[in-house]
Amino acid sequence: MQRKVYVKLREYGPIIYFEATNIDCKVCDFVIVEAERGIDYGQVVSEFETAFSEKNEEPVRKIIRVANAPDLKQIQDNRGKIKDAFSNCLKKIEEHNLDMKLVEAEYSFDRSKIIFYFTSEGRVDFRELVKDLARIFKARIELRQIGVRDEAKLFGGFGTCGRELCCRRFLKDFEPVTIRMAKEQGLPLNPPKISGVCGRLMCCLSYEFEVYKKLSLDLPKEGEKINTPEGKGKVISINVLKRSVVVEVGSDGKQIEIIYK
Repeated sequence: MQRKVYVKLREYGPIIYFEATNIDCKVCDFVIVEAERGIDYGQVVSEFETAFSEKNEEPVRKIIRVANAPDLKQIQDNRGKIKDAFSNCLKKIEEHNLDMKLVEAEYSFDRSKIIFYFTSEGRVDFRELVKDLARIFKARIELRQIGVRDEAKLFGGFGTCGRELCCRRFLKDFEPVTIRMAKEQGLPLNPPKISGVCGRLMCCLSYEFEVYKKLSLDLPKEGEKINTPEGKGKVISINVLKRSVVVEVGSDGKQIEIIYK
């Protein structure tokens, strides 16, 4: 039996799993991990035990150790030093007149690499920028273009529900969200009311979409005329969760509720 835990790399990196066999780490612990080149750091966000199958599991990188006092100091020092790198990168972007917005930056644990996150409407030729930054910092430079949802995930915030943004708190990946999801749930198709702080449709629209889709099966549409025990009538409202509709029948505008199994 091998143990694996999910680790959020650095401050803004992805959440991936690492082998933690014989490592006494728990959720919220900072850990030092094997990286693509050298070592890096991250924070444990969830843990569970499972038996790995050699046939259907990819090779898993390992956690080297739980971060000790010198490791934590190094992480803190990196956070301080990255401000200078961010400032220098902004100046170089301006010098090269590049159409890009620098969002964040971070060092790898051993400072052998600096990752700059940016947004842009289109593709950016940043080859000369990378050369300049590599000369200044004597480190590997990675420029990573992100979308507006990723930007919201980096900065965090609160949604209209009053809770911390889902993308910041627990979402590992962004799933497609469509206007149909709002329509199926009877939500107002008013962009400001169904959009998140990123300006895109709220991720939570997808959470109950499948349930609404199943419960909507065989229900009539609003405005549709249907037969009822009291005669023919017009559907004026639908309650998907109750699987019921309110129908207006007769010339006097009488309303009755029809419940579907």
